[in-house]
Amino acid sequence: MNALYSISLALLAGLLLTRLTRLVKLPNVTAYLIAGVLIGPYVFHLVDAQTLADFSVITECALGFIAFSIGDEFKLESIRAIGKPALLITVCESVMAVVCTMCVTLLLGFDPVICIMLGALSASTAPAATLLIVRQYKAAGPLTDMLLPVVAADDATGLIAYSVCVSIAQSMVNHTPFSFSGTVLMPLVRIAEALLLGALIGFVLALSHSWFRSHTNRMSLCIAAVMAGVGIAGLLGLSSLLVCMAIGALYVNLWTDSERILGCIDDWTYPLFMLFFVISGAALNLSTLPKVGMVGIVYVLARFGGKFLGAWLGGTLSKQPAVVKNNLGWALMPQAGVAIGMATMVLKQLPAEYSQQIQTVILGATLIYEIAGPLSARTALQRAGEINA
Repeated sequence: MNALYSISLALLAGLLLTRLTRLVKLPNVTAYLIAGVLIGPYVFHLVDAQTLADFSVITECALGFIAFSIGDEFKLESIRAIGKPALLITVCESVMAVVCTMCVTLLLGFDPVICIMLGALSASTAPAATLLIVRQYKAAGPLTDMLLPVVAADDATGLIAYSVCVSIAQSMVNHTPFSFSGTVLMPLVRIAEALLLGALIGFVLALSHSWFRSHTNRMSLCIAAVMAGVGIAGLLGLSSLLVCMAIGALYVNLWTDSERILGCIDDWTYPLFMLFFVISGAALNLSTLPKVGMVGIVYVLARFGGKFLGAWLGGTLSKQPAVVKNNLGWALMPQAGVAIGMATMVLKQLPAEYSQQIQTVILGATLIYEIAGPLSARTALQRAGEINA
């Protein structure tokens, strides 16, 4: 199937469906996902599976720009204002999601290896859906200010949880002794490497602006930097999300006129984000839902319960206003790309008897979370009074 035709079809389907979902006041993200499901290879077959596989560069690029945009939330003045509370809330909600999912599934008698891995995969959230909701409704306020840094940091905690738990699971499957250096230290080193690489690219990006005066040239430099970050991260086996997040964080702190450039990039990337969500929707196989079974239902409920309780506990310990601690957990429901990527890695790291069931659960849960998650996030921002009509 022609790639350009498929791209145009995906964009048009996403746009047209927003006209319908707006009538029932659904977020645009939900419209894009539903449009993808409809045109994808599992419903009307307007875009085939091979074409979706060829679009992997689009999804990687979109995730890079999403992470770069979230890096804007790590300005020094913002970190000074909410840094410690955001860190405490992130640790609480991530750890609680892992512990809650792991304990509930173990208590219900599911296989320990599957329970450990589902617990690890429960930590991450979907920054793309959250960012698009905030942009669409021009949300602003204490909940929004706390939400974006927490969602951004979730990727780091999710990667740590996955790296630690997959090593434990491999030890259980292979009956080998537990290694602290390989299980704990190496994941932390890889995360540090990703952040250092991003910081270096961000520094060079800010420095290069002295040689180019026009906003279009500076915007082009930013686009090149993000694409370079995604590409180099792939070559080195590092997290492109963490690399691009660090690029954005260094850039906004080193270049005084960064907000204006980022505004131009936001306009340029919106069709890219739309395409990303339509492609993600098209890749969701509805036939996985019946296969998820009880373990999938337990995973969906236990993860959300852990996120909600952890966010409330972190907000309480850091003495956040009620509008933050009572609503933040609802806004952390979305889960997509990072979890799917880690579930795919499980196929290579664990035997098929475990990995296939884990991937099926995550794909089924993603379908539920990506439809219900944006609605939950919008409702949380609405209850907080931070949506600008």
